[in-house]
Parts: sequence; structure tokens; C-alpha cells
Amino acid sequence: MTDRTATDTIKGYFYQFDFSILKVLELENENHQITVEGIEDIDIDNATEETAIQCKYHSKTEYNHSVIAKPIRLMLNHFREVLNGKEKKVKYNYYGHFKSGQSKLTLPITLDFLKTNLLTYTKAKNKYKHFDELKLSDNDLLSFLKQLEININAKSYEDQLSQIYKLLKNQNEFNSDDFDAENYFYNNALKVISYLAIKEKKSDRTISKKKFLQEINSKNILFHKWFLEYKGKKKLLANLRKEFFTSYNISPFERFFLFEVKANYSMSDLKSVIHLISTKWSDIKSVKNPDTFCPYIYINGLKKSDLISLKTELHKEGYKLNDGFNFSGSPFNLNSIQEKATFHNKITIKIINELSFIELLLNEISKTKEVYQFFYKKPFFITATKSIRVVNIQIQELNDIKNII
Repeated sequence: MTDRTATDTIKGYFYQFDFSILKVLELENENHQITVEGIEDIDIDNATEETAIQCKYHSKTEYNHSVIAKPIRLMLNHFREVLNGKEKKVKYNYYGHFKSGQSKLTLPITLDFLKTNLLTYTKAKNKYKHFDELKLSDNDLLSFLKQLEININAKSYEDQLSQIYKLLKNQNEFNSDDFDAENYFYNNALKVISYLAIKEKKSDRTISKKKFLQEINSKNILFHKWFLEYKGKKKLLANLRKEFFTSYNISPFERFFLFEVKANYSMSDLKSVIHLISTKWSDIKSVKNPDTFCPYIYINGLKKSDLISLKTELHKEGYKLNDGFNFSGSPFNLNSIQEKATFHNKITIKIINELSFIELLLNEISKTKEVYQFFYKKPFFITATKSIRVVNIQIQELNDIKNII
């Protein structure tokens, strides 16, 4: 598969995912449901009727009747099962985006057009009439047409995505801006829909609007594979930097940087992350500046012996740090670690040894506080204080932090 073909295929997947997201957001009642990969790509159940929708993205293809013929025949197969009493009655909808050629199709289609252009086909030089194979009369086909809707002027990929962002921003419970809509809620929506699509049971692929909104209502930046595919990791990290980390050294807030290490972490990478945080988020350069500050750092998953080694190396490299312990064997001192970083004492890093100390500090500090938590699978710190701003960002590797901050 060429790169261009692969890109088009992936875009087709996104178009279907996005269509599912759009349809669940458009449901008028929170208890109405959609089913992903049901009878068709998406089924919509609004309590009074069910619609099975085939959604296709043909951005590089000119419309021809043959392109939609097979999907229509598959819908007719289901209609035959309905007549046999094996399936329940539904409406059918073909929804497709084409590069051009839409004028070739006149709607609504007639019975003759249906039979000639969509239900009659040639295979291995033999002509087949699908309606005869299914033993359907003209009256049966007219009934099918009443249940069928065809739209070959579907929105473009970009227009559909834009509509999704707009609907996400308009959800009152989200209280979102453009960044939130794309990086939080659309990201989460992609995760929910893609997970539904791979479930084996149809009932597990069904979700109500209420449950869908509940599941995507989270302001955690997650590195979900489909969102990374859509966004691109480099662009995502740049967007995060622009949103959260472009105003460093402006406000003298008490900033907490929480991140974690894996078992096979590199001490060199760890120190480079700390160096960057200290450089960008401390200001002790001027003796005349009354609003000097430096960051608090907590490293989850770091062994006690490794923490000692880290502090030792940082000290050898000339970093003045404070960890709240005044001497060997002393207890943790909240007042000590809150010592103001100044031009004179040269403190540029405050290292928090234990996770439990973070909440104690947040409750003790009266200045404006901000918490930036970088995690691999799920956040490891949850504060009970609702007034504190906590930004949770998922990472794939330690060095991602450097590209974000």
C-alpha cells in the first residue's frame, strides 16, 4: 500500500468514526442510542424508529452508480430478512462524500432505476438480478424505496470535523473552548467510538448520548492512538506547549511539576527534564526582583536510592535544591520547603520526596498554585482541593515533557 493510499484509507476510518461522533451528538434525547458497526456502519435508535446508515468517504472518486450499488444490495438483503420475519424493520441511509459526479444521480430514484442500475450487475461475464435472487416483487422493492434515503453530497472530512467541534463546544456541561473541544473532548470521543467498534457483541457496541457525554467529559490529555494518528505527535506536543507553557517566568505562581519514570528510565534523560523545568520555570536572576520563584518537582516511581543519587548529581552540577529536610534524620518540614527562592539563596529546584507531601503543601501554600502532571497510563496524583488548577497530560516517553514545556 502506497503512503497516499494508506493516508486515504486512514482518513476513511476517521470519516466513519467522526460520523458516529456527529450522529450521537445530534441525538435530541439523551436516552436515544447509536450502535457502531451494527446493521450498517452506524445504527441510530431514537425509540420510535431505527436507521441503518452506510457511511463512505470517496474524496478522490467520481460518483458512479456502481460505487453505491453493492451497499444498496446489502441493505436489500437485510430488507429481505425483515420480510421473512428474521429482522426488525429499519430505515436505510446511504451517506457518501464524492469528489465529483453528483449530478449523475437524480433523486428520488425510481423503481426502474433501482432495478437497472443498482440491483443488476455482471460477474464473470454473467448478468445477475439481485431482486430476482431474493424473490422480491416490484411492490416489495417499492416498499424498500420508501425506507431508503441516498445522500451523495455528504460533508467533506474537514466540514464534518468542524461541525463536531462546534457541537462539543455547545455542550453546556463541558464549558469548553476551541482547544478543549479538539484536544480533550474530540480526543476522548475518538477513543470511545474506536473501542466500541471492536466489541464482539452488538449490545456492547451500543451507547446512549447520555453515557457517551459522560465518558468523554474529561480534561486529561490522552495519547490515544487514533488521536495521535489524526493529529501527529509533533503537532500535538506543540499545541500543548502553546496552550499551557508559553507564558513561563511571567507570573510568580507556585508551580508543581509531577511526572513519573519507568523501570528502564535514563538518569541522563531525567536530569535533562529537571534542568529544563528549572531553567524555564524559575526566576532568581535579579536582586531587585521581589517576586522570585522556582518550581516544585515530584518524580513518581523513583526508588529512594535513585532519588538520593539524583540529588547528589544535581548538587555536583551546581544546582541548589530544597527538599524540606533540614538535616539527616529530620522529619519533613513544610515551612522549610516553602523557603522563598531568591537571588541570594540560589534555590532553583524544590524536590518533593513523597506523593503524600504534595497535598500537604497545596493546603499550606496561600499563593496561586498550578499543578502539571505528566503520566503514562493514568494520573497518580488526585487532589481533594477543587480550587487548584491541575493539568493532566499523558506522555509516551520521558522526553515528551521537554517537547511540551
